Amino acid sequence: MSAQRLGLRNRLVSRGSDRFWRSLPLLASLAMLALPLGGCGTGAIWDKFLAKDEDKFNDEPADKLYNEGLYLMNKDKDLKAASKKFEEVDRQHPYSDWARKSLLMSAYSYYQAGDYDSCIGSATRYVTLHPGSPDAAYAQYLIAASHYDQIPDISRDQGRTEKAIAALEEVIRKYPTSEYATQAKQKLEGARDQLAGKEMDVGRYYMEKRDYAAAINRFKTVVTRYQTTRHVEEALARLTEAYMAIGIVGEAQTAAAVLGHNFPDSRWYKDAYNLVKSGGLEPTENKGSWISKSFKKLGLG
Repeated sequence: MSAQRLGLRNRLVSRGSDRFWRSLPLLASLAMLALPLGGCGTGAIWDKFLAKDEDKFNDEPADKLYNEGLYLMNKDKDLKAASKKFEEVDRQHPYSDWARKSLLMSAYSYYQAGDYDSCIGSATRYVTLHPGSPDAAYAQYLIAASHYDQIPDISRDQGRTEKAIAALEEVIRKYPTSEYATQAKQKLEGARDQLAGKEMDVGRYYMEKRDYAAAINRFKTVVTRYQTTRHVEEALARLTEAYMAIGIVGEAQTAAAVLGHNFPDSRWYKDAYNLVKSGGLEPTENKGSWISKSFKKLGLG
C-alpha cells in the first residue's frame, strides 16, 4: 500500500474512533435506562412464555364451586359471598349446566340479601340465556319481586311501582299456569293499590286547595283504572263532594248512587248519601255518565 493511501486510512480510522468515544457516554446512559425497562417488561413476558400449563389455568371444578356457594348460603348465611361463588361458576364454566343453575342461585342469593339491582341483573341474564328453562318463570318472578320490594311510600315518585307492575304482568303473561303467576297476581293488586293511593293523596291535596277540576281528574283515574283497589270507595265519595262543590249535581248523584249500589255498607257511602241529601237531592244513577259506564265495563253496578 502506498504511503499516501496509508495516511488517508489512518485519518479515517482516527475520525471514527473520535466519534465513538464522544458518543460513548450517551450510549451508556441509554443502556442504563433500558435495563430497568427490560427487566420489568421482558421479565413478565418471559414468565408468561415459560409458565407451565397448570400455572395458567387455576379453574376449580364447577360442582365444587356450586356446593361451596350452597354452603355459604345455607350454613354460613353469607349471601353475598354465596352469590360471588355462584358467579364464579358461570365465569369459569360458562357453557355447563352448573353455570345455568348457578346463575339462578346467584339471583336468589342477591334477592335474599336485599341486593335487588344485582338480583335483577342476574335474573334478567338467566331469562335471556335460558328462556325455555323450567326455572325461567321463577327468574322472571325474582325480577318482579325485586321491583315490588322497593315500592316507595305514596309521598314519593312511583316509578319503581310502575316497573313492578310491568314485571308482574310479564310473569302472568308469559307463565300463566305457573305457581308464580298466582303470586304475581297478589303482588300486582298491592302495586296497583299503591298507585291508586298516590292518586288519592294528590286528589285530596287539590281538594284542600279548592282546585276541584284537578281533584276530579285524580279521583277519576282511580275509578277508571283502579276499581279493584280499596281506594275506589273513597274516590266515589270524593267525586260526590267535588261535583257538589262546583254545582254538577247530576254527576254527584251518580257517584253516590254507584257507591251505594256496589258498597252499601261503606262508611264512604254514608258520607256521600248525607252530602247529596243536604242539597235536597237523592242518589240517582245516570246511565250515560262516565262513572256508570266505567263500572259497567267491569261488571259492577
